[in-house]
Amino acid sequence: MRHFGHIAPEVRQRLFHQEPCEFTADSPARLLSAALGATLYSPATRPRLADDIVKQTGRGVVSMVLCLEDSIGDEDVAEGEENLVRQFTDLAERQVDLPLLFIRVRAPEQIPDLVRRLGPAVRLLSGFVLPKFTEERGIPFLEALSGAEVASGHRLFAMPVLESPELLYRETRVETLEGIARAVDKYRERVLALRLGVTDFCSSYGLRRAPDMTAWDVQIVASVIADVVNMLGRADGTGFTVTGPVWEYFRVQERMFKPQLRRSPFLEGQAEELREALIEHAMDGLLREITLDQANGLLGKTCIHPSHVLPVHALSVVSHEEFSDAQDILRPERGGGGVLRSQYTNKMNEVKPHRAWAERTLLRAEVFGVANEDIGFVELLAAGISG
Repeated sequence: MRHFGHIAPEVRQRLFHQEPCEFTADSPARLLSAALGATLYSPATRPRLADDIVKQTGRGVVSMVLCLEDSIGDEDVAEGEENLVRQFTDLAERQVDLPLLFIRVRAPEQIPDLVRRLGPAVRLLSGFVLPKFTEERGIPFLEALSGAEVASGHRLFAMPVLESPELLYRETRVETLEGIARAVDKYRERVLALRLGVTDFCSSYGLRRAPDMTAWDVQIVASVIADVVNMLGRADGTGFTVTGPVWEYFRVQERMFKPQLRRSPFLEGQAEELREALIEHAMDGLLREITLDQANGLLGKTCIHPSHVLPVHALSVVSHEEFSDAQDILRPERGGGGVLRSQYTNKMNEVKPHRAWAERTLLRAEVFGVANEDIGFVELLAAGISG
């Protein structure tokens, strides 16, 4: 699989200075954690789930979570488990490309049970999403995952969701974060990324952000995300990939863009028309949140609607200017430090302070690609939807 792999090769050549790399479920964890992108959630009870997964793969989705937790009722869990086994068995019989697939469970004992019931189809599973993660609640999940991995002989990753009230409340936040840090560090090889449950954070205070507001505008939410990145997202080798929170609104339907895309703004220079349509249909809130996520150290995003996937991916592509700066900073002859003018002659690149940024940028460039000099978000989005 690869990002933007669903669009024609000749279009990718026009879009990218450096195309996104190919990767598989067996690729190194460091690459996969950066490549998750927009992780699309789906209830595990959907009767045509296998078809849905194949369809979304063809639209550029590279990671999905099949949910047995909050997205379905308590009375539907058994049905959801049975459906997952059927749908995985169906997928295993098809010769089709698939995204990274994860199952969001409710209880630790579901992990070994599902792995056993999946049988040979477990090869399609990349891991499990662990809800309401704290040290006390999370360790049993991680132990269950490790045991299931040994029993099945198949590599399985964990993606803990940080969403508990103890993490939100000021008087317990630091202690809770320290416990989470101990737990995920102990199982570092198994933890692919940490996910943020911002809807649960808002619930603790009866809050819900409006479509023109980002998670970063809700100060109590922004403060906990900042502390999570502070303690768990450091660039010194101790940190983890932390993904962006879910965007709840999806009145922006793909069909809204079809009239503009039929006129092909990428090919005919009508990008400004599409840009106006995007703003008119209230996608600007999502775009602002993705931009703020990235500025604050988050990579990737939880998504609950397919229309959110391409904007996340388009904004994850590294610009030619960023790529140029990162390459300059990391040149071997710059190892001793110093300051140099950007090749774009519009900024200072200070080698030592900007090194960690440059390393993260080149990793993102590897998985999402580098845009050509004249290519921006709108062209990437238009090509992705048309493709």
